[in-house]
Amino acid sequence: MRMQLLALLADGPAHGYELKQDLEQLLGVAYPQPNVGQIYVTLGRLEKSGLIEGEEVAQSSRPNKKIYRLTTAGRDELRTWFEETADEPRVRDEFFMKLALAPRTGLADQITLINRQRREYLRTMRTLSKLAATENRDNRTAHLLIEGAILHLQADLDWLERCQEELEGLEEPR
Repeated sequence: MRMQLLALLADGPAHGYELKQDLEQLLGVAYPQPNVGQIYVTLGRLEKSGLIEGEEVAQSSRPNKKIYRLTTAGRDELRTWFEETADEPRVRDEFFMKLALAPRTGLADQITLINRQRREYLRTMRTLSKLAATENRDNRTAHLLIEGAILHLQADLDWLERCQEELEGLEEPR
């Protein structure tokens, strides 16, 4: 949430609720909706870190609001973030740990785990496909997010198929 808020503030000053709306509008319905409380907590931490500055603005008929601005340090932090590459491929996948450890425990069957995970991926893929059909076509960012998630799910499904083939091959007599 830190870097997303800094990136939004690079566009200009804003208060917390505006930032929440900007994130929702940019990323669409497929992205988990940010909690406004989490946004304000994160803004407080960013301010303490010197990455943003907040200024109280008086309002006549409402409580004062705080407008946040990106500082030079915040802009430098954001620039560094954009220069970094994304994390490495998922090698610490929780499902894979379950699959690898199941035979040692005797508490779960590997093929059953694969089938359960496959059903979950397919359910998620159907949900994303429905979201893609209902999402505003003008929001290209949201469509790219949904498309990327579907492509990752398809790769995960292919990998599950490969795991099942490998495990079933181990069970056959040689």
